[in-house]
Amino acid sequence: MNAQAGGQGRVLPPVYFLLALILMVCLHLFLPIIQLIPFPFRYIGAVPVAAALLLVVWAALLFKKAGTTIKPFQQSSALVVKGPYRLSRNPIYVGMVGALMGVGVLLGSLSPFAVIPLFAWLIDRRFIRAEEAALEQTFEAAYREYKARVRRWL
Repeated sequence: MNAQAGGQGRVLPPVYFLLALILMVCLHLFLPIIQLIPFPFRYIGAVPVAAALLLVVWAALLFKKAGTTIKPFQQSSALVVKGPYRLSRNPIYVGMVGALMGVGVLLGSLSPFAVIPLFAWLIDRRFIRAEEAALEQTFEAAYREYKARVRRWL
């Protein structure tokens, strides 16, 4: 397998997540538009951040338990359909979006929220569609059946 096929040298989803966080903070600091959520109510944003991080860890541990790769662009050796994968085909990405939403609440201004749909769109186009095509090619009918009963996001 060549480096490109294995995903080496490609920007992985956590980098997109980190860049989204940085962009959200920059928008809050330099272009806040309006303050939506006053202090101290912004602290409620810690709840979705914590829940989202727990979801990401849980979903990632299921990959490890199944003995398959978590990295996009690498071939999966097992189809994970338990735990949060019963409700979403992409709970790690759902967790990332949830964490970004929580950070938006923590920041409290309007402009950071503009990053969240852009992040979800980029993740869908850069990763999810390719991952789904690869899973369907690898697991065929089993993946098509899973895809028919579980939504992509929520």
